[in-house]
Amino acid sequence: MIFTLSWLKEYVEFDMSPEELAHRLTMGGLEVEAVEYQGKGLDSIVVVEILEMKPHPGADKLMLCVVTDGEKNYDIVCGATNMKTGDKVALAKIGAHLPPGPKFPEGLKIKKAKIRGELSEGMLCAENEIGIGQESDGILILPQATKVGESLIEELELDDVIFEIGITPNRPDCLSLTGVAREVAALSETTVKYPDLSVQESGDEITGLANVELLDSEKCPRYSCRVIKGVTIAPSPQWLKTRLESSDIRSINNVVDVTNYLLLELGQPLHAFDYNLLSDHKIIVRAAKQNETIETLDGVERKLTEDDLLICDAEKPVALAGVMGGATTEVSDSTTDILLESAYFDPVTVRKTSKSTGLRSESSYRFERGVDPNGIVNALDRASELIRELAGGEVAKGSIDEYPSVIEPGQARLSLERCNKMLGTDLDEKDITRLLKALGIEHIETKAGEMLFQVPTYRVDITREIDLIEEIGRLHGYNNIPTTLPSVTMKTEIKPVNDRIKQRFKSILVSRGYYEVINYSFDDPQVLSLFEKSGTLNILNPLTTESSAMRTSLLPGLIRNAVLNLNHQAQDIKLFEIGKSYYPQDENSLPKEINKIAGAAAGRRSTEYWEKDEVDFFDLKSVLESTFESLSIQKATKFENGHNYGFLHPGISAGIAVDGKDAGYIGEIHPDLRDKLDIPKRLYVFEIDIDIISSSCEAHKPGFTLLPKFPSVRRDLALIVDAQTPVSGILEEIEKTGSNLIEDAQVFDVFTGSPVEEGKKSVAVSLQMRAADKTLTEEEINMAQEKTVRNLESALGAQLRTI
Repeated sequence: MIFTLSWLKEYVEFDMSPEELAHRLTMGGLEVEAVEYQGKGLDSIVVVEILEMKPHPGADKLMLCVVTDGEKNYDIVCGATNMKTGDKVALAKIGAHLPPGPKFPEGLKIKKAKIRGELSEGMLCAENEIGIGQESDGILILPQATKVGESLIEELELDDVIFEIGITPNRPDCLSLTGVAREVAALSETTVKYPDLSVQESGDEITGLANVELLDSEKCPRYSCRVIKGVTIAPSPQWLKTRLESSDIRSINNVVDVTNYLLLELGQPLHAFDYNLLSDHKIIVRAAKQNETIETLDGVERKLTEDDLLICDAEKPVALAGVMGGATTEVSDSTTDILLESAYFDPVTVRKTSKSTGLRSESSYRFERGVDPNGIVNALDRASELIRELAGGEVAKGSIDEYPSVIEPGQARLSLERCNKMLGTDLDEKDITRLLKALGIEHIETKAGEMLFQVPTYRVDITREIDLIEEIGRLHGYNNIPTTLPSVTMKTEIKPVNDRIKQRFKSILVSRGYYEVINYSFDDPQVLSLFEKSGTLNILNPLTTESSAMRTSLLPGLIRNAVLNLNHQAQDIKLFEIGKSYYPQDENSLPKEINKIAGAAAGRRSTEYWEKDEVDFFDLKSVLESTFESLSIQKATKFENGHNYGFLHPGISAGIAVDGKDAGYIGEIHPDLRDKLDIPKRLYVFEIDIDIISSSCEAHKPGFTLLPKFPSVRRDLALIVDAQTPVSGILEEIEKTGSNLIEDAQVFDVFTGSPVEEGKKSVAVSLQMRAADKTLTEEEINMAQEKTVRNLESALGAQLRTI
């Protein structure tokens, strides 16, 4: 919404500066996007009269003009041809600085110059060159009453300020000067001066001149019109042109300009038809027929649907309701009689038509958001009187007003207690009534602490209690609401164990270079059967066969992600996913859902260019061991050989058991499956049941001990065991020794080959021993070591390595 300060002051009195007004409006909910001083830079432009004109001797398209400001004559070279001797025009003298505008985006300094050999002592200005209009076909021709030698700013009353306000879609009432004035009056506690709505009627009764037939009252709840005969189409007076062009609307002629003026003043779109071009002088408001066409004012023929609304005469469509008029009844220079339309069209209908036809206009912009259905006749009368004053003619007696179902003002209730509680204020009933009355919202009654208000029809955004509270808050002033800290009960949130476990896995995996993926919970049942033999839960209405079953494993999706990346030259892959797997139960039970985490890795261990080592089984095992250790369940976790998973390499895989329960697996994808799924390189995977991990974490909560006071002792053992003996088995047997002196045991070397005999391997173990109450003696250390060795000999057949 664009308007000038002087125009706004015709409807409301205030003494705020432009900057203060902009601030008050913005704080009141109407964001001022721009403030422009209109006459800035035009001080050196004066009114002159053309005394003489002749063609330029050296250029066919240039004219030589002699102009005067009443004191001095000036020779001017001009490229326009729309002027004549005796016209009053605007002269930018030498030294003047034209402001930035449509013609000169960076402005222009006027200098004395010779143009094709002829002296030019200034420039005759067009409207778009000085930023006061959009015309560019010729120079600005001023009214004959304009005083020669006077400043253009004073003569055209350009010493003004232009405001541009961004109006939100829920506030169509502010798409008018009176609407903005109402807001200013409410914010400054003054009153609005509405324009005079009286109209001088004469001549015949309208009932004998026109007829309106409203066939679709759902799409057009109200339609009104007047007839004005004997008008003279001419350019608008300068004051009207200036106001329209200051609001970024091009002046056309006195009749059309009045309709646009009322669009800005009262927010009501109007349309003028050439009365004599309306067949039978009849208006029919009806829905369009499928594929019916109309040629609009822009000269384009548009195909319509049954959702569109048409204004027709007795024979043809003459306007696309709420969007644009038709070309066949357009007001032209030969028009003498007009039928002036003012209507309320359904916002949804106008929005659909505007979108389907690709037509956007100032009218459709307002109708889409909702105009005041009870302000239709006011705008019609105001426009009729202005047309009579500016274009002459007679306004026929009476008006036609088809309004089958009157739209009554709405009502909304407000609890005084809730209002103050929500705003943090201490307003009483009198304060609230005063604030809302300034917006035209009248207090009806108060019962049991609830106030009932009548909401005017121009406020389409107020339907609920919270809407009233919002109005009260912004009018009272957000800066007047005291700042109070909310009463908040401090509460420590303890996340569920499952969530903590998921977060721990995520943190460690991400720190090791893994990326999280999210896949759909349904997959191809044939692919799922390669990983899980327990059957699938089929979907009743799948989109495709490839997504017709709920997943029983996260691996198919992860493998698909890995293959996609590998095929797109991302050769180093580290991915993981956390999600649920679904297992069918009996007919009377819901499917079983299990929380799982799965990972996949292929390519180089590190993405650094010098890294050549490939990811292997032990890289994934290391990630899992680190996670289990951070969850304090490393001692309850075992990696077990001997499992035959089918989809994993039998020699490079292991089951994962936690507290004796099968919790998952880890290993390399079987070569046969790798070929079947077109996996381009060796891929290592793991999948773990988070629910089992969760129950183990509950049983193995970490404990805390005091720092040791006495030193520890380290003894290293080199043991010869069978090649098939797992290292974890050695550590378990050491733990079973039962010596309370052994704090920790770690494997630090595994060796095979000569001199170790074939079928055997050497495992080097470090024992850390300490007593809680004293420093260990050599004898105690030896006894603990010997007991450990005897236990390993008995359980595993281990022998101390001597070579």
